[in-house]
Amino acid sequence: MKNKTGIIIGFVLGVVGFLLLFKIIILDRTPPEDELAPGMVVIAAILNGILFAFIGSLIQKYVVKKRTNN
Repeated sequence: MKNKTGIIIGFVLGVVGFLLLFKIIILDRTPPEDELAPGMVVIAAILNGILFAFIGSLIQKYVVKKRTNN
């Protein structure tokens, strides 16, 4: 489980960060009668989470490699 920590933290931060920014930037400025596609918002959040999971994986590999070299 230790080798998946960077991926899990990156995914969670990516999804939560996207949804929070979406609410602050888009939903607060959209009138209630406008329709938004909730499926597209979820898909975009998941894709953003996957991107952040990849970045978290790269950071974790870099830190582990640096720690084992010393």
